[in-house]
Amino acid sequence: MPALDDLLSQVTGARIFDLEHERYAGAPIFPAHWPGFVYTLHRRHEVISGQARTSASGTITTQEHSGTHIDALCHQAVDMCMHGGVEVGPEVQTPQGFTSLGVETIPPIFRRGVMLDVPRAQGRDRLPRGYLVTGADLEATAQAQGVEVRPGDCVLIRTGTAQDFADEPAYLDGAGVGADGARWLAGHRPYLVGADNVSLDQAQHVDPDLGLLPCHTVLTVEAGIYILENLQLEELAAAACQEFLFICLPLKMRGVTGSPVRPVALHAGT
Repeated sequence: MPALDDLLSQVTGARIFDLEHERYAGAPIFPAHWPGFVYTLHRRHEVISGQARTSASGTITTQEHSGTHIDALCHQAVDMCMHGGVEVGPEVQTPQGFTSLGVETIPPIFRRGVMLDVPRAQGRDRLPRGYLVTGADLEATAQAQGVEVRPGDCVLIRTGTAQDFADEPAYLDGAGVGADGARWLAGHRPYLVGADNVSLDQAQHVDPDLGLLPCHTVLTVEAGIYILENLQLEELAAAACQEFLFICLPLKMRGVTGSPVRPVALHAGT
């Protein structure tokens, strides 16, 4: 099949960037989602008389919103109303999860990806702690890179905060997108917005109008745009890779508010 052969040839020749952080107990976590990721080795390799083969297996306990993950639209509400006017009530929010807007409603994502490297556009390696990325910052970055953000894109925001992933206090206080930046993004109608920090927002900033995590109000509740957090964008930035095929496969868990993911970027050429 020539068409399949052509597709395989393109994929085989592409450079693959892994955008997920390693998962482990003690990795930085937004305080509301503590303890994050926990793994317990349950069945261990041990010598059993008469058997050469042994087996090991364990138990994973994890918050949906730990590590690199995507938020479902049911994750956020304003005045008990989620995206599209879906009201939070006992028929929607049940002990077994949500009957509307759960993570299982997010299809596999294969879309054009764009990285906006904000610190590089400003001539530095990373943004200062606490920095709020504005719409003007994002516009200036897009212009400096010569990149157009199109409707339906997956837009990844690099702040440089991923460099502090091993230092939880520094990581949690890293730069993030402010309400003005969220409105700039929403105006471009992307499918998804991700960032290399713990919450896309600056985690400790309280917006005077929207309160804590204003990006989640603007993007998730108002615009219905998915949010992806805790991305590892350093390799992508080192390669100056600004446009790529973005692939992300949320787990199909019914009624759940988010999913761990292993997103990748495919870029043609070296």
